Amino acid sequence: MTHDRFSAGPHWLPADAQRPHMSPAWWRWLASRDSLTARLRAANPQSFTVRLLAQGMARPRLDEAQALGLDPRARIWRREVMLMLGDTPWVAARSVAPLASLHGARLQSLGTRSLGSWLFRQPGLERDPIEIIRSPTPTFITAHGRAAPWGRRSILRLGRTSILVQEFFLDAMAADLALPSR
Repeated sequence: MTHDRFSAGPHWLPADAQRPHMSPAWWRWLASRDSLTARLRAANPQSFTVRLLAQGMARPRLDEAQALGLDPRARIWRREVMLMLGDTPWVAARSVAPLASLHGARLQSLGTRSLGSWLFRQPGLERDPIEIIRSPTPTFITAHGRAAPWGRRSILRLGRTSILVQEFFLDAMAADLALPSR
């Protein structure tokens, strides 16, 4: 049986509904509305890199189609990456956007650059409310076999372009957040 490593199921909740279930350290990461790339770079002295896992046209998952208001048979652009600190993956991310809304967006040419580093430099960027999921389903297995204790998603809007950005915080990050110095 093949598992979608970015499967998150239908249990996304508004961020405030999840706050009582997480530590203050997790809350600072999950509820932040700024660039996750910038936060990762500032939080750890190790080199930050993006490992591109997949990119191209696809069909949305049902929860993605619902979030974006799309027909589930619509074609989307999707990008799956690991955000790495040193050799360790800290965040698995899946971003999807309706093909019809990509007029002028340069998403296909990002390569191993982070989507956030490009998006958060764009004038007029708007972010919808953040939704959070706790312990994405047991089938959420990354390319490295690590579970994700938390995930978040929101739609980022740039003009007519809407991008659903989903970020799953991996257990390497959880171990680091548990350290007394953090």
